[in-house]
Amino acid sequence: MTLITSISGIRGTLGGKTGESLTPVDITKFTCAYGSWLKSKFPEEKLKVIVGRDARISGPVVNKMVTATLQFMGIDIIDAGLVPTPTVEIGVREYGCNGGIIITASHNPRNWNALKLLNERGEFLNQEEAKQMMSFANSQVTGFVTADKLGKYTKEEAAIEMHIEKVLALELVDTDAIAAASFHVVVDAVNSVGGIAVPMLLEALGVKKVTELFCEPNGLFPHNPEPLPEHLSILSEEVQKVNAHVGFALDPDADRLAIVRNDGEMFGEEYTLVAVADYVLQHQKGNTVSNLSSTQALKDITEKHGGKYFASAVGEINVVQKMKEVDAVIGGEGNGGVIYPPIHYGRDALTGIALFLTHLAKSKKNVVGIKKGLPDYHISKHKIELSDGINLTEILSKIASRYLKQRIDKTDGVKIYFDKEWVHLRKSNTEPIIRIYAESDSEVKSDNLARKIMVDISELIKE
Repeated sequence: MTLITSISGIRGTLGGKTGESLTPVDITKFTCAYGSWLKSKFPEEKLKVIVGRDARISGPVVNKMVTATLQFMGIDIIDAGLVPTPTVEIGVREYGCNGGIIITASHNPRNWNALKLLNERGEFLNQEEAKQMMSFANSQVTGFVTADKLGKYTKEEAAIEMHIEKVLALELVDTDAIAAASFHVVVDAVNSVGGIAVPMLLEALGVKKVTELFCEPNGLFPHNPEPLPEHLSILSEEVQKVNAHVGFALDPDADRLAIVRNDGEMFGEEYTLVAVADYVLQHQKGNTVSNLSSTQALKDITEKHGGKYFASAVGEINVVQKMKEVDAVIGGEGNGGVIYPPIHYGRDALTGIALFLTHLAKSKKNVVGIKKGLPDYHISKHKIELSDGINLTEILSKIASRYLKQRIDKTDGVKIYFDKEWVHLRKSNTEPIIRIYAESDSEVKSDNLARKIMVDISELIKE
């Protein structure tokens, strides 16, 4: 059983003991803390919160608990129902809310769920906001109201349509070019909310033919829900079988986008952002941001177009803060997360799809051709499960001391640079693991580099 609190929200497995997993008591506790934080931030306002969820099977009951708890605190609810995470983020401002909650555990398996918490800008809580909110989690809640002051409950049936309209309105999205290209697209939505939103988006963009895989939003994930190459074999086979132009895979809350090439090979989740940024930077000169665990290909592309690249700590809000700081025109994460400020500051697979298809249509290339035009790097991703009693801070410090001759970045964990190679070690925000990412100019080199560091970690753990 697991319960994790971080800048990525309150996340855990269902069942088990209070305080050790995501039990009803914990759901209520953290919802109350969030409601109390909002009340402290907007003491004179009648509060309103938008709530949405992915399709995982625990979603309906968690939704009832969250919305009812906030109503008991006198907070009005807009329930957007089954919607992507970015739809809720946009909805905070669109519907004039003071905050938002997305009930989703993103890429985690079906027995997980989570509360992703948003501020009044529709962005995840930053470190200071999260600290303030958590201070209420350990205090007695006094903010409940009498029966005549309960918060109102309203269903919003058209949130996805609102989101799609904003995507279509983007200057760099060209529906005429997409329609003229007569694309055939295959979509794997892992039986969650992408199965509702993406076919609607593709139709609105003018895509001529869509083949749907796992687009029934029943929460029964047909494979591991993280859109990694090893989980997308069915999508790859279908793209080849129907001779499609491209395949798109999403995680359960549709904020991450992975692409399958027209030949059935993986485009690489690291390259979703790189390809979209290459298109955007052709029309909007400026800076870019990704996190420290993302490919250096974005840096190469940015500098090619005359901009500057900046790295942030891992975590969407950290990327967003750095993007604002350096006035980035685009940014995101190497997990397929595209953040495009003209629509909102959040990872958004729908925006990524629209920009990528416009790029594909205007380039007159196929997806294989687009990939060949990008810098060629390979990332090896590994993880080590953390057991109780491991002092991760001490281990990372000792790893850094072994490589003092190399350039080291300690912004988030430890990142060690070896000329055109690097390795990044950090504790996950969403799972009880150490992540070890390494990048080089070949798959063999990156994998060897990662495994060398993993051996170092194992030796230190044994000591």
